[in-house]
Amino acid sequence: MERAQKSNQQNGVFTSTNGGNESVAWIYSFGATMMPFLGICYAHQRGVTVKVLNAVAKSPVGVYGFFALPFVTLGMEKCIYDTVQCWQGIDPNVIPADRGGFPSGGGSLPSFSLIAVQGKR
Repeated sequence: MERAQKSNQQNGVFTSTNGGNESVAWIYSFGATMMPFLGICYAHQRGVTVKVLNAVAKSPVGVYGFFALPFVTLGMEKCIYDTVQCWQGIDPNVIPADRGGFPSGGGSLPSFSLIAVQGKR
């Protein structure tokens, strides 16, 4: 048993900061971020992407609407990221002292979170 624990500690499965318990906090953020992405992948496989592009091209804006698509998709990504951060109890508008600048400058942008900041998990 002791040999297995040493092996797991060397492989990084356990961390010394949480008393030797298995650290799985990353699974929550990973899973919560992947669920919308999986929905987008499924919709793309079912042909929704082509339908959206055709609808934009046939709209009154025309093909110029394609210029808005990157901003819309980036807004969707920021919404998912900010919502997951708030769910974990992390305020997405706070910039830690050891971070900032490109590419982690999202804290200086407005939050697109769908929920309020929850208690720490």
